[in-house]
Amino acid sequence: MKKRGLSLVSLMGCGLTVALAATSTALAAPKHGLSPFGELKYAADFKHFDYVNPDAPKGGAVSQIGPSGRTTFDSFNGYILKGNPAQGLELLFDSLMTSALDEPDAVYGLVAETADVADDGLSVTFALRREAKFADGTPVTADDCVFSFDILKEKGDPEYRLSMRDVVKAEALDAATVRYTFTGPLTRDLPLLVAQLPVLSKAYYAKQPFEETTLDAPLGSGPYKIKSHKAGTFVTYERRADYWGANLPVNRGRFNFDEVRYDYFRDRTLELENLFSGTIDFREEFSSKDWSNGYNNPNVAAGKVVRETVPDERPAGAQGFFINTRRAKFADVRVRKALGLAFDFEWSNRNLFFGLYTRTQSYFDNSEMKAQGLPSAAELALLEPYRAQLPPSVFGEPELPSVTDGSGNNRDLLRQAGKLLADAGWSLKQEIKDDPECGMLCGLMRSVGLGSQPVQNVLRNAAGEKLTVEFLIAEAAFERIIGPYIKNLEQIGVDASIRRVDPAQYEQRRESFDFDFIIQRYALRLTPGVELKNYWGSEAAKVNGSLNLAGISDPAIDALAEKVMSAKSREEVVVATRAVDRVLRAGHYWVPNWYKAAHNMAFWDKFSWPSVKPKYDRGALTTWWYDAAKAAKLAAKP
Repeated sequence: MKKRGLSLVSLMGCGLTVALAATSTALAAPKHGLSPFGELKYAADFKHFDYVNPDAPKGGAVSQIGPSGRTTFDSFNGYILKGNPAQGLELLFDSLMTSALDEPDAVYGLVAETADVADDGLSVTFALRREAKFADGTPVTADDCVFSFDILKEKGDPEYRLSMRDVVKAEALDAATVRYTFTGPLTRDLPLLVAQLPVLSKAYYAKQPFEETTLDAPLGSGPYKIKSHKAGTFVTYERRADYWGANLPVNRGRFNFDEVRYDYFRDRTLELENLFSGTIDFREEFSSKDWSNGYNNPNVAAGKVVRETVPDERPAGAQGFFINTRRAKFADVRVRKALGLAFDFEWSNRNLFFGLYTRTQSYFDNSEMKAQGLPSAAELALLEPYRAQLPPSVFGEPELPSVTDGSGNNRDLLRQAGKLLADAGWSLKQEIKDDPECGMLCGLMRSVGLGSQPVQNVLRNAAGEKLTVEFLIAEAAFERIIGPYIKNLEQIGVDASIRRVDPAQYEQRRESFDFDFIIQRYALRLTPGVELKNYWGSEAAKVNGSLNLAGISDPAIDALAEKVMSAKSREEVVVATRAVDRVLRAGHYWVPNWYKAAHNMAFWDKFSWPSVKPKYDRGALTTWWYDAAKAAKLAAKP
């Protein structure tokens, strides 16, 4: 996942779009919410979401390790490319509308009371609540919404510029009415996109440079404010007693903690130690090794620290080793496919992951968007115009990653990889292995035939260049996973290595595409849309800081992504997304990793939560609350 906790895709929640009819420019009746392909679950007079406890007590504090995996922060500006923003900044800012976590495609009014989408889909008009206020007491106005759009599109993270390319302008019709105007045929996603932009204070940023990193607490209109912090160590948010929107239907039962703290540690071992010592209260576990073996602790045995697994019904996301095709050595799809054949997931799952994971096969696993079997007639209709430029495999069974018996003996696959590399112009040679520990005398002895001559398999192209692969990482935890992969690569002549760098250098190299292989997880929405272009579109491939890490530039993918974005029904979205999936998988732009359709969470037994979990979210800690009775019992336990 990208480092930015406030990325545009995350702000768009579960994956929300708007179905737009095309007849006239007239506005429809104002709506309390927006949904693309059907009726809203919640009526205009709804009191609260079904997955909250509307009477949840307020109070207490929670300290946590955030879900992003970041190990440091140096900025409270989460909307620009510079810096490492703190987690939790979304608690400071409201948006015009916010998502329902039990619907795949719905948002409901927050700062905006209603939204009107033009019949031709070329504009959306929001009526703001006049009671909406920033934390300094000043009103939230349409001018603030216009400013927010303008500054994000001009100076924000490139993701904003790419996503809002077809949003022509925002204009204040009066102090409490703002209209966004669109252009082009792909306007379906745009009303929801602008509805979930953060609303920033125009007056505040008249005095503060938006484009710079800062550790000054920004002014927002959301439920929390920054109480205290230490750069790279922790940040604490304090619930605002004067929050204007506390009793809105979309907020009842949420934001229950008086304080929310995010702690940062350099590695996962320290995170666990601080969980067991009580320094932190909550942590979601992403390591299968730690979840299986790392919780043998007295506080767990005594029931003080609870382990809970809840289902994850969202798309699994696309995680893998992404290959930087901007580099000439990876331009040939045969090379990329060969490198993928060397990864033995089954061995890793058995020996490293304790069998807890499933191999990722698709960019849209754990969802109906995953391509399976032969293309349907509807998929073929979308793919046929590009048959001449697509590999034949697109029109058959979708490409699947290789499968082994888990024994570690995958000679057949390595042989297949060697043949692909040879076909791509890489010749396997045996060369004397460099030995940095062999001194001058050792080298002289070997040169006259005394002593052994260590050799290695090396792949070279016609220009004599060696095939090298460097894995760029920022966390030591991945070394145990990449290590066995490297050994397999070396068997087929690839000179592979790991380059571990500090988080700041990692982000700089990632944003400038200075890597061979990099690990990335793309969190995909329930209704895919504009993010397909940001992740895998040709335009994004050219923009430093974009999420197209593999450098994918394929006109067919661009065109099919537009079919997804212009779909008028969920069925059309599913068909077009499956077509995209087939083309992406045939390109071998990644070595797929793994997923589990569950959240593994560990926390001190002083919280309670509603009886209903939101279908498309883990629920923690959004709907949880501090349970004083549990906390008292916990303190009394020996």
